[in-house]
Amino acid sequence: MAADEKSGEPELVDELYNFRDCYFETHSMEEAGRKQSDVMQEMERTLKTLEEKGDRYKNKAEFLLQRGRCLNVAPDFSTVAEECLSRAVKLEPGLVEGWNTLGEQYWKKGDLVGAKNCFTGALQQSKNKVSLRNLSMVLRQLPAADGDTCTKQVLESLDMARQAVQLDVTDGTSWYILGNADVSMFFTGGQNPRFSQQAFGAYAQSEKVDRAASCYPELHFNRATLYQYEEMFGSALDGYSRAAALDPGWKEPPQREKQLLEYLEKVTALVQNKGKVKARRLRTMLSNLNTSALGPCSSPEFRSPTGRVGSLEPRTLSSLSHGHNAGLAALGKVVFSLASEDRMAFTFGMVDSEETCMVVMVYNTADSWGVLIGDTVVIPEPQVKRHSITHQDKTFDFRSIRVDSPLLLIVNGKKQNIRSQIAASVSYKPQSE
Repeated sequence: MAADEKSGEPELVDELYNFRDCYFETHSMEEAGRKQSDVMQEMERTLKTLEEKGDRYKNKAEFLLQRGRCLNVAPDFSTVAEECLSRAVKLEPGLVEGWNTLGEQYWKKGDLVGAKNCFTGALQQSKNKVSLRNLSMVLRQLPAADGDTCTKQVLESLDMARQAVQLDVTDGTSWYILGNADVSMFFTGGQNPRFSQQAFGAYAQSEKVDRAASCYPELHFNRATLYQYEEMFGSALDGYSRAAALDPGWKEPPQREKQLLEYLEKVTALVQNKGKVKARRLRTMLSNLNTSALGPCSSPEFRSPTGRVGSLEPRTLSSLSHGHNAGLAALGKVVFSLASEDRMAFTFGMVDSEETCMVVMVYNTADSWGVLIGDTVVIPEPQVKRHSITHQDKTFDFRSIRVDSPLLLIVNGKKQNIRSQIAASVSYKPQSE
């Protein structure tokens, strides 16, 4: 086998992957809908060129590897690719790229254990970023017997992603996968804000070091999911919109964008008309709203979410400042409730003694938990945020209170049962290949 012929084949297949990953450097966004068919056409051309040399390379590991890699550019599992790659690694067990690509085929087939074994086997041959980041993704998708096992897998996944970045800090894909690992750690590790900030940082670094990364629809979608959870609604809408434009065939981004827009429209309309509660009924509801509803918050021994000990001072909603209101409590009556389709937050509206209405978004709620119209709610040390959102031709402007757990609320004078809380789980697209 001539050296230049052998070395030319990886380059040929590398060009195919480059065509797929850097598609928007040579094509406009209007052509996004054609990307998959263009990639498949390019794959067929590359395959034809490879197979013109096939007689010369029958049963040779290098040819089988490149043929398997070529077929692997498609998003779906290929029996032929699996056969080529299996034969390649049998002929040459030290073929790291063969093990990695075979692992991706097992993954596409739904065989996560087989995929994990391939990536682990590749790492035994040589420590490399592709095996590490692929193993990071697979570990997060493997079923876990219990919560402790799940946390352990996510921690290991995060470690693998960090090692992949350390091997090549200029690789945008590795940074993107590290961002995903941080998102998983955020939701499985008690929602420590450090991990959400690390995820945002990793996604930004991915785009900074690699122009192609800014065209990953999954990056925009996953970051938008985190933006939405963090109540950065304008950025979330922009992210879903960008993901949809980059991959018009992917249904979830426009669906999430539509759901979020509808949610914001409902919330703002309900706040403006105070949940459509009639004036007489509202006055009746508010007539028995007094400081006795503070319940445990009025005790000198009350321990607030921040650890502060002492009774809380009730304040009207309009007098609350943006951000954390230490030592204060918001007090009001529920006038509407809304369970969002994505189950990110249980949302309700409360009206205070001045008939000011504000949105309350409660996170990590069990499906069975909720509040009813007419319930009295106290929010210790409320976290207040102002939302000014413009997306396409729509604008939204409202204030809200974020509550990270129903256990922080006092409803009708009582603390909430531990069963009212369940850790949030948010779906994002875990695979970028």
